[in-house]
Amino acid sequence: ANHSFGHHFLSAKVHRNFPYPNVCMMTGKRMKLPFILTIMFLAGIVSVKANAQTSVYTTLDFEKGCTILSEHEIGLTALCQGYTGYPVIFAEGDLRHMVRFGHVAEIQSQWQSFGEFNHVNNTIEWRLRDKKPVAAILRWFIENSSHDGQYKQEIKGQVLVVSTVGTHERPTSCVVGYVDARANETANKMAQEIADTRTSTFECGKDKPEFYGSRGKYSGTPTAIFE
Repeated sequence: ANHSFGHHFLSAKVHRNFPYPNVCMMTGKRMKLPFILTIMFLAGIVSVKANAQTSVYTTLDFEKGCTILSEHEIGLTALCQGYTGYPVIFAEGDLRHMVRFGHVAEIQSQWQSFGEFNHVNNTIEWRLRDKKPVAAILRWFIENSSHDGQYKQEIKGQVLVVSTVGTHERPTSCVVGYVDARANETANKMAQEIADTRTSTFECGKDKPEFYGSRGKYSGTPTAIFE
């Protein structure tokens, strides 16, 4: 039976532009043209920044924000609260995780994870364009084993995984790229760059995700199955 864990919402601030008349609101005096142009220029900068791609963050709350869709002996699939109407599809199988984002037509149609045992972080970064999510960034922890079969903290991998966000018009979500967070000092910025430039044209099941930047020996082995 499905078990509801509640809901989690994240609200974002909305920036609104306002008109700049040629009369100062404080003094009531008419302003000179150069000053008007300066104000208009600054207003243009504000508008560009407001329309640029930005990030918002949500928490993947397994206890309060997810509903189990199906269970089996070694895992489950759950529908979790995401960002303003865009859900998160979480799956676990044999101590390995998979996560997809947004509106997905066929929930059970693919599996993307790592060959090694792994688990995801609970903070999701959503990249927005025109206030709509176009990509999601999530940190994976890779449980690498040593030669003696021990899992040690010093050899645990950390990989930022960039994924597309499914929409009603394009109901698929898949991995676009990887960034080894241990091997790259600017891993967060690199992941944002991938999210902003690669997701819009990436075709799930056809295009191949790849690592960007330096890749260390603890970054794991990505796996992918599309039915």
